[in-house]
Amino acid sequence: MENLNSNKNCYSIIDLVESKSLSWIFIADEDDPWRASLSWITFFLLAFAVPVFSHYHHNHLHPFDWIVQLSFSSLSALSFFHLLQFSRLRRFLFLNSSVGGCKLTANYSDEVHRCTMLLCTFILSCLVCDIMYNIWWFTTAGTEIPYIYNLYFSHAVACLMHMTSWLYRTSLFLLVCVLFKLTCSLQILRLEDFARVFEKVSDVGPILVQHLTIKRHLRVISHRFRTFILSTLVLVTTSLFASLLVTTVDGSVVNISTAGELVLCSITLVFGLYICQHSAAKITHKAQSLTSLVTKWHMCATTESFVDMGKVDENPRANSTPQMVHLGSDNEVGDGDDELDNTNFIPVYKHTISYQQRQALVTYFENNETGITVYGFMLDRTSINTVFAIQLSLALWLFDKTIGLG
Repeated sequence: MENLNSNKNCYSIIDLVESKSLSWIFIADEDDPWRASLSWITFFLLAFAVPVFSHYHHNHLHPFDWIVQLSFSSLSALSFFHLLQFSRLRRFLFLNSSVGGCKLTANYSDEVHRCTMLLCTFILSCLVCDIMYNIWWFTTAGTEIPYIYNLYFSHAVACLMHMTSWLYRTSLFLLVCVLFKLTCSLQILRLEDFARVFEKVSDVGPILVQHLTIKRHLRVISHRFRTFILSTLVLVTTSLFASLLVTTVDGSVVNISTAGELVLCSITLVFGLYICQHSAAKITHKAQSLTSLVTKWHMCATTESFVDMGKVDENPRANSTPQMVHLGSDNEVGDGDDELDNTNFIPVYKHTISYQQRQALVTYFENNETGITVYGFMLDRTSINTVFAIQLSLALWLFDKTIGLG
């Protein structure tokens, strides 16, 4: 009972976002008109009104500010409207049904905790950098920034509004990215749990049922997030190429004062895109590893059957067929292996599925590869690594040009 309570406490981030006291900040619950209205007002103020005011307030000192504001506002709007479709996060994360056994529940609780720490650490780190940058910028700019009535009070209010808008839009975008990572993590844990079925079940029916369930979940995840993933890729790429173009124009002044927030914006966008791409590539790789696992299981069962046949043969040579060994943790190639990607042989029971059924199952898995897709395109490691390499190169180039490391 204590273990279950600790697992439940690890879902606190989900309960926090679902709670009525805080859910209105990011999710407009249509069941509660007052909270929904407050959520829409907050969204329009922090995602559009404050950025427009901030842009026209000091546009002459921030020549690249329009890229930062458009990028953050576009992605925050995309994230906000995406969350409108799924106001119940537990259903959104497939937590409305049983997660699985105690070990699976504990592993998912740990993953929720890691994702929460990742989100908080990155946002707080960027927030500290942005606070330091804005305090320095508002202090050094002095009377060049327009102000009303009192210089210090006007600058303090403008800085506070600017930081609140930045925190809201960044948190909204990264929240959806982390929710996608959590959804994929649960399915990865279910895939690894499914890999153990070949050590227990001696019938093809339960194997097909579990695989079809996982395949349906991955199809639902792909359908839910395909617009968000594709739109994020387009918006981030457009933002980075726009940054490349405006900073290479003749006469443009690129330094920490004029392009500091542009660098921080690019790093945030690439980080969010990386979370989505890495999660999609990882779960696709795990799902496609099932084919290798089933093939290995078929080989182990077939080899084991020939070993058993050799034991009843009077020919001594037939009995000399080597027994399969278990590759333990002493093998250096086995470090970091899991249930799907490992070099260990699968123990096979004496009364297992027939050869014809095993061969049919292998053929089924070979012709039914699954994973995360975006309008029919599989997000595997090859395509993801190529796209991310381009995004990271653009962001690092902008960082080097701004800081002047070269």
